[in-house]
Amino acid sequence: MAERPPSPYDFLPPVASFSVTSSDVADGAMLPMPQVSGIFGAGGEDVSPQLSWSGAPDGTQSFVVTCFDPDAPTGSGFWHWVVYDIAASVTELASNAGAQDGSGLPAGAKQLNNDAGLPGYLGSAPPAGHGPHRYMFAVHALGVESLPIDENVSAAICGFNMFGAGTLGRALITPIYEQT
Repeated sequence: MAERPPSPYDFLPPVASFSVTSSDVADGAMLPMPQVSGIFGAGGEDVSPQLSWSGAPDGTQSFVVTCFDPDAPTGSGFWHWVVYDIAASVTELASNAGAQDGSGLPAGAKQLNNDAGLPGYLGSAPPAGHGPHRYMFAVHALGVESLPIDENVSAAICGFNMFGAGTLGRALITPIYEQT
């Protein structure tokens, strides 16, 4: 595999960091099979991981949770999951909160379609032999209660609106996955 692309977050203005942990995935560790794609035939189950966060900056009014693969051979990466308008009082998403029907999301939270055009979380399925891919689960703390978007926009438009709304902080956990 060629040199890995940089983290897209390195190109945004710096923000405060806070903590995110998971009982399902670990930073730098291989994704377990439940978090791997079944829809794309990689043998997994497309179950979004449990995520907990703490230490968000003062002034946080909502959160956005995303999962991005910057190593996808697309020239633009691949968005696996975007959940927005998560209330500031919420500090955890349960395992499988990213089900396609949205039934596991906290009240008021909404999901966008992933880059496969499906709602909810899509597990990893990098091309066989392409090397390890990073799955950047990010919790973004925002200074607004809600973003001025609906469920029909792309992940890029969500990101543009997060930037415009003033992202106050970001927490990252980045497991990897590779198909041989």
